[in-house]
Amino acid sequence: MKKSGLHSKLVVIMLLLIISLMIVVCAFLVRGVVSFYLGEFYQNMQDVFSVQKFADDLRSAADEEGGASQIEDILSAYSGLLGIDGVNRNYYVLDGDNAAVLGGSDGRSEVEVTPNILTALNGREGYESNSSASYMDVALPISGDKGSYIVYIIDNKQTVHDLNMELFTIIIEALVVGLVISVLLSFLLSKTMIIPIQSLTRGANRVAEGDFSQKIEVHTKDEIGVLTESFNDMAQQLQDTLEVIEGERNKLSTVFLHMTDGIVAFNSEGVKIHYNPAAEQLLGVSLEDPDLDYSVIFGSIEDKETVLALKAPTVIRAEREIKDKTLEMILAPFVGSESGQSGILALIHDVTQQRKSEQMHREFVANVSHELRTPITNIRSYAETLEDVGEEMPPDNRAHFLQVILNESDRMVKIVQDLLMLSKFDAGDNDMRFENFDIANSTNNICEAIRLNVEKRDMRLIVEAPESPVICCGDRARIEQVIVNIITNAIRYTPDGGEISVKVGGSEHHVWVSVKDTGIGIPPEQLPHIFDRFYRVDRARSRALGGSGLGLSIAKEIIMKHSGEISIDSEPGKGTKVLIRLPREQSGGEANEP
Repeated sequence: MKKSGLHSKLVVIMLLLIISLMIVVCAFLVRGVVSFYLGEFYQNMQDVFSVQKFADDLRSAADEEGGASQIEDILSAYSGLLGIDGVNRNYYVLDGDNAAVLGGSDGRSEVEVTPNILTALNGREGYESNSSASYMDVALPISGDKGSYIVYIIDNKQTVHDLNMELFTIIIEALVVGLVISVLLSFLLSKTMIIPIQSLTRGANRVAEGDFSQKIEVHTKDEIGVLTESFNDMAQQLQDTLEVIEGERNKLSTVFLHMTDGIVAFNSEGVKIHYNPAAEQLLGVSLEDPDLDYSVIFGSIEDKETVLALKAPTVIRAEREIKDKTLEMILAPFVGSESGQSGILALIHDVTQQRKSEQMHREFVANVSHELRTPITNIRSYAETLEDVGEEMPPDNRAHFLQVILNESDRMVKIVQDLLMLSKFDAGDNDMRFENFDIANSTNNICEAIRLNVEKRDMRLIVEAPESPVICCGDRARIEQVIVNIITNAIRYTPDGGEISVKVGGSEHHVWVSVKDTGIGIPPEQLPHIFDRFYRVDRARSRALGGSGLGLSIAKEIIMKHSGEISIDSEPGKGTKVLIRLPREQSGGEANEP
């Protein structure tokens, strides 16, 4: 059925092609013949009537009595040149006033008044041609002393019609021969095309069934052979593409199953069609339950009709608190590219840490504002008092006020410097000058420098460090800054008469410094936040003693830059112990960590 169908199509195409070609050729030939005869007729007439003797004879005949008969005799004498045969082409002598027939070659008593005759009646030569008319004619006015006449030549185009009929007969015969040849050629052509096309069809059916193992043999080098090679290449590329798609699908399936964000897909009826384990973990429910449809899980955010009516890229975002997690939920519609199946895709993202970070950022900005506002307020208050009182203020009070202003300025500068240092650390500025130094010697020097302040408060400062150097590789100034900060905190939060113990030691790969006090201690619930910026255990006491809440944050950043560790162990009412561990490059004496 397929073979005969292709044969029929090729035969019909060939027949239509031949018929169309013959029709076009016939039309052009007919038009060409008509145009040729029209041109030939009018050119012949102009050539004959332009002969001077002929024109003079006609005018001379018009000057005499019986001019019509003489003009008729002259036209009869020139019948050969004018092509007058008395059947298809005739001449007439017409009255120049009313176009009445005065004589002619066929004995007719009247003729139809044509546009050219009307032109001659107006005294002009009538040579107007009309290819659609059934005749060709020429009308020439002849005026003389004895009367006016019109020489009228008309051809009924019978010669043109006869020639066209002959051409039409020839074209019909050629058409019949051409149709027979085209039928034979179409069958031969279809046979040469059917075999490779059938092979392509069988190959296409195998590919449609998913069989890419067999290739189609190429027998020719023509377009069908090129098509066959292209089909083989296409089948190979399709096989490779399907393998890639399968691999990508497996990867996407793996990502879908193991991604940290939850995904739940619903059809247009709100029934679950896909979900990943992360969605169950974040929502805290088992999505295998068939009763958990869209309205149960996300219906409180927006109804499904509203979500399905959204146009891309519009989505619906909402946040929900589920247990101890903050979840951001994004709802968007989807439509299948071919099937047109629509549904809703829900993305669940855990933003708990992000919201905590944002909260910490807001608290940090608020703390910076508060910490800077306090000294600025004090400076402004004391400065305004100095301005208002002026010279009347006693010198002792003036000196005290100025000292307060200087202290608050120093405190503000210290806060700004600490913030700049933390900012550099956050920006990755690792401006550390590493060198080998004796951390035990640095600790002893720091303790001796602050011993006087300790003794003023009846406190004991105990330093235990080995006599041999404890070599550490690091930025000496930064490490000493950390030790000073920790010892200062111990002094600040230890009541008068308390005790502070500082120990230094090392092992093969690390050195350590511990600072232990008998101060007020830190509540257990506050220990996780002790290294947060601007965090204080006792804000009033810390601010009164000049603390900014940034010291331990800076200390932790410095120790981390040295690949070290800092830890705090504390018990309220009994004291606090801070331990610093740093790597070192040189071997030292063995010592036990406290």
